[in-house]
Amino acid sequence: QAQLVESGGGSVQAGDSLRLSCAASERIFRTYNMGWFRQPPGKEREFVAALSWSGGSTYYANSVKGRFTVSRANTKDTAYLQMNGLKPEDTAVYYCAATPDPLTSDQRMGVARYNFWGRGTQVTVSP
Repeated sequence: QAQLVESGGGSVQAGDSLRLSCAASERIFRTYNMGWFRQPPGKEREFVAALSWSGGSTYYANSVKGRFTVSRANTKDTAYLQMNGLKPEDTAVYYCAATPDPLTSDQRMGVARYNFWGRGTQVTVSP
């Protein structure tokens, strides 16, 4: 069964950086649109960033724009989320997701639009 596995989370201080990775178990994900979402404690899952299957188009939530960068290395079946200037409010479980469906820029932010999900990786940012 196709899987996505996140890694790279951890506990850091405000201002630090982390790079999350999302490894896909099958090459078919190279043709999928990818998304990153997060779920802060006690809150609903929210959109963070998205990346087209080719890597040519990227989308970001306003809260992370200018600090986070999403990318993918299709030859490695892996997507990345580079997070710089981390803030305590970035504390959450981070999930990667994938879908074979074409999405508009608005649809990319929708949790329900993605068919495959990883189990998440915890990111904790201390003041």
